[in-house]
Amino acid sequence: MTLDEIGRRAKAVSRVLNTLGSREKNIGLEEAARALLDGEEEILTANRADCERAEAQGMSQGLLDRLRLTPARVQAMADGLLQVASLDDPVGEVLSMKLRPNGLQIGQKRVPLGVIGMIYEARPNVTADAFGLCFKSGNAVILKGGSDAVNSNKAIVECLRSGLACAGLPEDSLQLMEDTSRDAARELMRLNRYIDVLIPRGGAGLIKTVVENSRVPVIETGTGNCHIYVDETAEFHMALDIIFNAKTQRIGVCNACESLLVHRKIAKEFLPVLKKRLDEKGVEVRGDEDACAIIPEFTPATKEDWGMEYLDYILSLKLVDSVEEAISHINTYNTGHSESIITSDYFNAQKFLNEVDAAAVYVNASTRFTDGEEFGFGAEIGISTQKLHARGPMGLKELTTTKYIIYGDGQIR
Repeated sequence: MTLDEIGRRAKAVSRVLNTLGSREKNIGLEEAARALLDGEEEILTANRADCERAEAQGMSQGLLDRLRLTPARVQAMADGLLQVASLDDPVGEVLSMKLRPNGLQIGQKRVPLGVIGMIYEARPNVTADAFGLCFKSGNAVILKGGSDAVNSNKAIVECLRSGLACAGLPEDSLQLMEDTSRDAARELMRLNRYIDVLIPRGGAGLIKTVVENSRVPVIETGTGNCHIYVDETAEFHMALDIIFNAKTQRIGVCNACESLLVHRKIAKEFLPVLKKRLDEKGVEVRGDEDACAIIPEFTPATKEDWGMEYLDYILSLKLVDSVEEAISHINTYNTGHSESIITSDYFNAQKFLNEVDAAAVYVNASTRFTDGEEFGFGAEIGISTQKLHARGPMGLKELTTTKYIIYGDGQIR
C-alpha cells in the first residue's frame, strides 16, 4: 500500500472516529488489550528476533532495554490500554459558553486533532501507547517505527487491529508503515494534505531531522539532559536515594538523571558517600576539577559532558556555590525536560521552581516521575519540551484541539 493510500484511509477514518461515543471507544480499547494478551507469544517471538539482531549489531544496553519486551511489559501495554479506557473522554467537553450582547451564545468545544503521524525509534511499547491515546481522543494514527523494532511493531499492530475488528470498529484507525527507510520518513513528513500533527519520539538526531524538514506541524518531544541539584541543606539519605533511582532504575529513558550539581559547602562530606552508592551499579562519574580533587577516582569532565544525554551508567558532576549558579547552569545546558532540587530550604525550593525553565520541575523527588502514567494520564504519546500547545507528558487532552460553537436565533451583522 502506498503512503498516499495510507493517508487517504486515515483521513477518511478520522471522520468516523469523530462520531464515536466514549462507550464505543472504550470497548475498542478493551478488545485491543485482550488481543494483545492473546497474541503475547507471537509478540515476544517477534521481539526476540529484533533483540537478537540489534545485539549482534552492537546496540547499547540502554537502547536494548528500550527495545526488549517481556511478559510483564506486554501485560503493562494491555493494562495501559485499559487505564486509558477508564479515563474521562475529553472529546465533546464544552470549555466555555458566553452570552454576547447581541444574543449569540459563543463557546468552545474540545475536538480531535484529526490524523496524527508518529515517528519513533526502538520502543515497541510506544506502538500500543500511541494507539490507545489517539483512539480514545478520536484521532486516526499513522505509525512509523524504527527498523530495530520492525517485527515487534508488526506483531503488536496486528493484534491491536484484530481487537478493533472484534469490536466492529475500523481497523484503519491504526496503520503502520512497514517501510522503515529514511526516504519513507521524509515522505511522511511531507504528507500535510492528510496529517494534521506529526510527533517524533526518539533520539536528538531523529527529533532534529523532523523539526527541520517536516511540512506537517510538529509537536517536539525532546531528549532529556535532566539535572538534580543537591542544595547545602539537603538531607543526605534522601539525596542519595533520589539520585540512585533517577540515574540507575532505567538508564535508557529520557527522564533519567544525566547531570548532578552539588553545593560546594557539602561536597567533601557528600561526594564520598555518593561514590559509594553509585559504585553499586558501576556508574562512571565525570566530575569538574574541584570534584575530582575530592574524589580522584572520578573521570575529569569536558565541557561537552554538561550537555550530554548519556543513556548509560554515566553521570556528569559539577560543584556550585549557590542555588543561583545551579539554576544558571541548568538553564544553559538542559533540554527543557525534567529538573530536581534536593533541599530543606523552602525559599531555595521556590526559587528553583520559579526560575528553572523546564517542562517538569521537582522538589525532593526523582525526575523518573515525568511519565504519563505517573501523572495520571494513563499512557503518554510523548513528553513535549516545547511551549506551544502542549508541554510535558502528553495525554488525552493534549491530543485534542478546540473549535468555536455559536448558537443564534436569527442574528445578522
